[in-house]
Amino acid sequence: MRVPLSWLGEFVELAPGTTPEDVHAALVRVGLEEEDIHVFELTGPIVVGEVLEFVEEPQSNGKTIRWCQVRVAEGDDEGAVRGIVCGAGNFFVGDQVVVTLPGAVLPGPFPIAARKTYGHVSDGMIASARELGLGEDHDGILRLSTIGVEAPVGTDAIALLGLDDAAVELNVTPDRGYAFSIRGVAREYSHATGARFRDPASSVPDAFTTELDGFPVTIDDVAPIRGRVGSTVFVTRVVREVDPSRPTPPWMVARLKLAGIRSVSLVVDITNYVMLELGQPIHGYDLDTLTGGIVVRRARTGETFVTLDGQERKLHDEDLLITDDSGPIGLAGVMGGLHTEITDVTRNVLIEAANFDQVSIARSARRHKLPSEASKRFERGVDPQVAIAAAGRVAQLLVDLAGGRPDALGSTVAAAADREAILLPDGYINGLVGVDFGADETRSALAEIGAVVAATDDGLLVTPPSWRHDITGKEDLAEEVARILGYDRIPSVLPVAPPGRGLTRSQRLRRGVADALAYGGATEVLSYPFVSAEENARFGTAQPGELPSVKLANPLDAKAPYLRASMVPGLLTVAHRNVSRGLTDLAIFELGAVFRPARHGAFGQSVLPEGAARPSDEQLDELEAGVPAQPRHLGFLVVGNSVPKQPGQPAVAAGIAEALEAVQAVAVATGVEITVSQGAHQAMHPGRAAALHVGDVLVGYAGELHPQVAEAANLPRVVAVAELDLDRIIALGDAVPEAVGVRTLPAATQDLSLLVPETVAAGAVLETVRNGAGSLLEQIRLVDDYRGTGVPAGSKSLTFALRFRASDRTLTAAEASDAKLAGAAAAAERFGASIRD
Repeated sequence: MRVPLSWLGEFVELAPGTTPEDVHAALVRVGLEEEDIHVFELTGPIVVGEVLEFVEEPQSNGKTIRWCQVRVAEGDDEGAVRGIVCGAGNFFVGDQVVVTLPGAVLPGPFPIAARKTYGHVSDGMIASARELGLGEDHDGILRLSTIGVEAPVGTDAIALLGLDDAAVELNVTPDRGYAFSIRGVAREYSHATGARFRDPASSVPDAFTTELDGFPVTIDDVAPIRGRVGSTVFVTRVVREVDPSRPTPPWMVARLKLAGIRSVSLVVDITNYVMLELGQPIHGYDLDTLTGGIVVRRARTGETFVTLDGQERKLHDEDLLITDDSGPIGLAGVMGGLHTEITDVTRNVLIEAANFDQVSIARSARRHKLPSEASKRFERGVDPQVAIAAAGRVAQLLVDLAGGRPDALGSTVAAAADREAILLPDGYINGLVGVDFGADETRSALAEIGAVVAATDDGLLVTPPSWRHDITGKEDLAEEVARILGYDRIPSVLPVAPPGRGLTRSQRLRRGVADALAYGGATEVLSYPFVSAEENARFGTAQPGELPSVKLANPLDAKAPYLRASMVPGLLTVAHRNVSRGLTDLAIFELGAVFRPARHGAFGQSVLPEGAARPSDEQLDELEAGVPAQPRHLGFLVVGNSVPKQPGQPAVAAGIAEALEAVQAVAVATGVEITVSQGAHQAMHPGRAAALHVGDVLVGYAGELHPQVAEAANLPRVVAVAELDLDRIIALGDAVPEAVGVRTLPAATQDLSLLVPETVAAGAVLETVRNGAGSLLEQIRLVDDYRGTGVPAGSKSLTFALRFRASDRTLTAAEASDAKLAGAAAAAERFGASIRD
């Protein structure tokens, strides 16, 4: 909402010298958000001039210019008459025009200076409306007589045309629709500063606000949305014999321009002006094009309608229409019809000021993609009590500015329900806000926002004003009191957590997992949980088969309508975005929920209670039962190089080893032993996939994606991923891992090479050796997997690096060897392994 200061100052007292920054600061104190400041961006000298004479001079380029003599000041002083070159041909001798003299700056910025052109020194410029920032007309220069302005030569044109004004722009939140008007913002400024507020709705002369009849209006809504009738207020007024050729006064053009609305014609400009002033959208009809009275109804199946923009609209049964005997003449609250629009030949105007249901208007505006200034206000809520004043204000301006004659024909339909009173218990505000507001100042603050306050034995009975649709409960009243009396009175006190509380075990472990991966160089990311059916089918299960998925009823992207069953698709999207921007070496992870509905279960079928009604316990149980399981998973992805190329060091490509390192980091962070064994996954490279277990429970997969899958994701050939069911891993553990003490005694290191069949997984051999070697074995790592010369066909040589240490003594070589051989014996018993010489 843009608010010109001169307009604001008509309804609330602005102290002399008040700047736009001052207005912004005041309005911020009462909860409005500042956005920007708008000015006409021009500086003088810009004056009224009179064309004394001109000579038309054809040029070699085919253009004809006028060499003009223009008086810019009274008297015979030097400089009172300027020679100016002008390319326009729409003015005459004796016309008053706007002259920008050397030193002036027009919007752009476009500085004005005396310059030689077409054989003359042009000492200034005669300006058009667009050059002044008043409109888009650039066909010719601005003649003051055409806009109804006459002033002495030399008068400052900036002040004369209202170009010295400024506007403050505010961000109006959806719950405060009343602030989409000068009236509403002026009231808020009064709250912030204590300046006296003058309600423009109460200053419309009584002659224009009396209830009229004679023009038939019928509200016939047979299918109200949510039981709310589409229109509760419908006021009409008739003004006859208007002169549509009269120009819009420059002060009105300037205010509309600053407010962000283009000047169209006098009648249309007046309706827009009153909408901005009072917050009530207005529509004007050419009375002579109407057939019969007006009926407000829902659209019929198959009905069409041509709107003001010339587009034929296929209507929906929910659309609320304004109709006459000929059919639709307006899409209520959104846009009028082409047939009854105000034109250059309109003489008699029917004014409509109505109040429409918020939901109806919002749905129609979105359905037809027709956002408008009117719909923006209606869908946020318009004061139902201001319609009569707004219609009267339009009639007043049509009489004063367009020469119209008010008619006794009109109508007033007013069926808006009165606001219900809200009980505000004694002490409620102080207990909620934490400030000891006095009873008198609480009542004063509520009265200041326009509420009616009555005392009862239980507290205050407060009836909100008609323009405050957002006040529906005692919590809203508490907020209003705090806002009006000053947020600065609320102390900044940090709450003290009750003893014995804090993060749960699961929360601590999840944070520990994220920290461990981040410390290892991976970056945590956040991706959208929306995927396609193909992505869920490919990554959600290890083997191809039916996968029940949750499909959204109203997805953001029709190509990704399902909730994810795996973390991998989101990581692939993030990786592709980064690789496409040149970040080719990535290690990323994400912790989040996946959605796993029962194979044949129903979800999302529960009927929600309407409006503000609290759901019953049975409904809550039904809703809970309809929510699919949402376990937290960890996804990890690495692509590119794990070690970049550098002097003396070739690049080391990342692969499955990095994915398994991330798995081991998770194991350490959760204190759970995760075993790695050969696995298979439909999205992974055969032979390069691992199954991850805690005991006998499968908790995830790791491996390198199949090259075709990586190529389909527009990623390099080698992409390693890991996905773990973090909730299950945490549930299988029994404690938060604790750090072990630093061992100070020397370690004994030995290597062990075993010959095993090629079909035996190295991870299984490693775990067998670890268990067989006993408690002295501190660490075991696979360092080599050899197949070739010296190794029997069908076998492979696995070499392990072993580190032994005792906590109470220095180990001897014999003790370390015995432990190693015990591990080898366990491998021999289980796999037929033999020690390789």
